[in-house]
Amino acid sequence: MLPEKLLRYSIRDSTLVPHYLDERDHPWLSALLEEYRSFQDRPRRLLEERLREPLPCSSPQGKRLMAIHVLDRLCRDRSRSDVPPRQARAAVFTEAAKGRGDRQAVLETAARRAGVAPLAMEESLFADLPPERSVTPPPETLSPGELALRTNLVLAQGLLFRAAKVELSAFGNARAVVRHAKLRGLLCTVRPPAHAVAAASITQETRTSGIGEEARREDAQLVLSGPYSLFRKTLVYGRALGEIVPLLSWCTRFRLRAECLLRGSEPTPVRPTLLCLQSGDPIFPSREPRLYDSLVEERFARAMRRLTNSWDVVREPEPIEAGGTLIFPDFGLQNRLDPRRRWLIEIVGFWTPGYLEAKLARLRSARRSDLILCIDLERNCAEADLPPGSPVFLFKRTVDAAALLAFVEKASHSSA
Repeated sequence: MLPEKLLRYSIRDSTLVPHYLDERDHPWLSALLEEYRSFQDRPRRLLEERLREPLPCSSPQGKRLMAIHVLDRLCRDRSRSDVPPRQARAAVFTEAAKGRGDRQAVLETAARRAGVAPLAMEESLFADLPPERSVTPPPETLSPGELALRTNLVLAQGLLFRAAKVELSAFGNARAVVRHAKLRGLLCTVRPPAHAVAAASITQETRTSGIGEEARREDAQLVLSGPYSLFRKTLVYGRALGEIVPLLSWCTRFRLRAECLLRGSEPTPVRPTLLCLQSGDPIFPSREPRLYDSLVEERFARAMRRLTNSWDVVREPEPIEAGGTLIFPDFGLQNRLDPRRRWLIEIVGFWTPGYLEAKLARLRSARRSDLILCIDLERNCAEADLPPGSPVFLFKRTVDAAALLAFVEKASHSSA
């Protein structure tokens, strides 16, 4: 996490303006990369001495320090020595404790017993200390443009780490953001964005007429507690919250507003400010989110596609508004010959009776008769723990695609 003293921003009308790196910074970023590569396998202290001097071209000091912070974490230094440092220290200190000869004599005796030269023994003594560790160069594929984007990402995450409250509107592929928030234990509420309220009046006939672009759209509004609203474990929580930022690049569009608390000067030691991030900000994206949350889901999708040509399997259909929140079903099944025959599939792994009761209550409040809840009976609970009369499909370890398809066909004919 970027220390607050390294954060570069300005404040305009109580709004934070991050000092992002752009194309104008590419020349000195290129020079900085070359400096790191020229110190490959040399002690870290020598590189640090060089970085205290000016670069060949002009560079803003604040931005340069942020880029150095990013590079230091990309270039993992390593210990290189002829003798493992701990073993070398033990040998030299043991020999010195005997009180025989001066420093050079001690080194020569210890080196002879280790089978190395005295200079190699001396260099091995503290080779594992940070200043003496060997520099590992940045990847050859790392360009000045990518380094700028990575630095901007760390800057945005560092500012977000100082947030007390975060409001995020994600349009398209919001499921990946919601999934991350829940898996990492972030304190958040999820609801449809303001523009989607009118869509709640869509009739069931319209909803089942087909899986078009609008129906597949995933929009959500998240309200998250920031690290500065907690009393403990703020570092772990802040890192988990910061990991949302690169995921936002995979949304069609997003808008983030965070209430941040930054150190000021007397008489206002803490300044409440507003951080705004949105689509188009020059921030390094994460890897593409995984298509499946688990191996169970992946196996089910493959098995269902092999089993039938009559039903289309749609990954991550539209979310369901239920009990004031959004539920993102795992799959949609739609009959190719009759688009009105459409079902949503939600696969539940680990669960408790209380969790399942609350989930089913939310689904009942949504009044959706087209959703099938698949529950794994081998995940800590037994069939007797299920609420009576619940519309669920039970499985053990693996969802039986053939059995589920028969279940769907029977339900489809019953509702016809």
